Amino acid sequence: MEQNKRQVLGILGGLGPAASCYLYQMLIDHTPARKDQDHIDLVLSSRASTPDRTAFITGQSDEDPFDIMEQDGRSLVRYGATVLAIPCNTAHYFYDRLAAALPVPVLNMPRLTVADARAAGCRKLGILATDGTLLAETYQIACRDAGIGWAAPSPERQEGVMSVIYDQIKQGRRADMALFDAAAQELRDQGCDFAVLGCTELSLVRRDEHLGPFFIDSTEVLCRHALLACGVTPVGLDPPHKTEPL
Repeated sequence: MEQNKRQVLGILGGLGPAASCYLYQMLIDHTPARKDQDHIDLVLSSRASTPDRTAFITGQSDEDPFDIMEQDGRSLVRYGATVLAIPCNTAHYFYDRLAAALPVPVLNMPRLTVADARAAGCRKLGILATDGTLLAETYQIACRDAGIGWAAPSPERQEGVMSVIYDQIKQGRRADMALFDAAAQELRDQGCDFAVLGCTELSLVRRDEHLGPFFIDSTEVLCRHALLACGVTPVGLDPPHKTEPL
C-alpha cells in the first residue's frame, strides 16, 4: 500500500484506559506483519478524565461527556485519522451526534457486533453491559434492527455485572467469576445463542479467564472491522460461530 494511500485509525480512548490499551495490543497481535511498516498507522487519544458515561446516562451526574469526546475526535482527525474507533460500548449512546459532527467515518461497535452475531446464526443475544448501555438500549435497538431477539440479566445479576466492571476490572483486579458466571447462566437459561461482552472491561475477562464461544467479544469485533477498514486482513481473529449447544 502506498504511503499516501494508507488509512489512519483514530482511537477515541481512555473510556477506560485498560480497554483502549487492550484494543491497541489486539490490533498489533492480529496484523499479519513481518516488519514495523506492515502495521497500520494509528493515533490514540486517551483522555481518562472524560466524565463517566454510565453516570451521565443514568442521571447520577450532570457532567456530559459529549463535548470532550467531540473535541478529542476532531483532534484525532486533525492529526490524520481517516476512520475512528471508540473502544467503549456505553459511549455509543453519543454515537449519532458524534458521527454527524466529524468528517470521517466512525465505526459503530454495537451494531457491528450484533451484525456479526446475526451472521453466525444468532436468534437471541444476551447482553452483558453497563447499566448505562442497557438504559440507552444500544444493543436492544441494534438487535431489533437486525431482526433478532435479546435478553438482559435480572436486576440482581446485573448488579453483579456492574460490580465486576467497576469494583474489579476498572480497579485492576481479576473478575469475581461467581458473579460473572451467574449472569451468563441466566442468559443461557433464557435461551440465548450467544452473550455479547458489551462492555470493553468485560473483554478483559475473556482475555484473563479464557471464556468459551458462547461469548462474543465486542472489542474483538471492533478490532477486526478496524483492521479491515484500514485495508488489512486480520489473522487469528475469526467472526463468531456457533459451536456450543444451549
